[in-house]
Amino acid sequence: MAEPGFWDSRESAMKTIEESKQVQAWLDPIREVESKLDNVNIALELLQSGFDEELLNESAANLSAVNRKLDRLEFIQMLAGPHDRNDAILTIRSGAGGQDSQDWAEMLMKMYIHWAEKQDYDVEVLSLSEGGAEGGIREATMSIKGPWAYGYLRAEGGIHRLVRKSPFDQNHRRHTSFASVFPLPDIEEEIEVDLCDDDIRVDTFRASGAGGQHVNKTDSAVRMTHIPTGIAVTCQNQRSQHRNREVARRILRARLYELEEEKRREEKAKLEKTKKDVSWGNQIRSYVMHPYRMVKDHRTGIETSSIDDFLSGEIQEFIEEYLRKSSQQ
Repeated sequence: MAEPGFWDSRESAMKTIEESKQVQAWLDPIREVESKLDNVNIALELLQSGFDEELLNESAANLSAVNRKLDRLEFIQMLAGPHDRNDAILTIRSGAGGQDSQDWAEMLMKMYIHWAEKQDYDVEVLSLSEGGAEGGIREATMSIKGPWAYGYLRAEGGIHRLVRKSPFDQNHRRHTSFASVFPLPDIEEEIEVDLCDDDIRVDTFRASGAGGQHVNKTDSAVRMTHIPTGIAVTCQNQRSQHRNREVARRILRARLYELEEEKRREEKAKLEKTKKDVSWGNQIRSYVMHPYRMVKDHRTGIETSSIDDFLSGEIQEFIEEYLRKSSQQ
């Protein structure tokens, strides 16, 4: 980075800086562990010459901190997938359940926004399709930027089921709603995905919606369709048509990559015949508000009755439990 001409190419320079940050993300905690262990060794030498309760307590606290840091490093080591370090593109879609499912999809969107903020990640709503007159959303796509964002969020892919007394039912009967969560790595230009301009149809239209912090009315919304596969993405939240095109192309690239990855997974599953594919129809987690209160992950068996905290973004324990279990398979 100190070489002359480092900033001649801003794109190359930023990539190098990002690589440097990733290395530092490992080196800094390792150096912290080494420093604390050095302090413990020094304390042990001093304690051999005479008992000191304060020094003993301080050393015990340092060892505890070392164990916690090592546990964290060991967990992060499990996030070793080819794109686990990447930022994430997260899409949430309402499913069966009508207005309730649209409300549920919005609740999930807010849950992931709260979770990302707790991780000090940057969140941007790239595209949002609002629900009916009573609110909610049909679909939302978000960019979540931060270390290992995709590595964590890949634990959330699948169907999320909500059981509650419907606020949209005058008789307050119990309803079951479904929403789907699709995490993708934000791969941008790092791998080759054939995006020939001749295979892409771009339609522009006027952005619609009630406004507010997530929707920006413009005349520059873009729908980009990959003709060979039929995959279509929409972006309307950026300030210009040019920026909407860039973001839509980024999302399309990620979805085409995921399509190729899905094909590889299917081929591998046919050979192994031991692993069930993750697909649209698989329910990964239930959120029950009535007649009792519980969140249960059906893949790991972990559950909690603190559903309000969970919907406020306290989902890290569930994410880590799934990643630990999947790493052992």
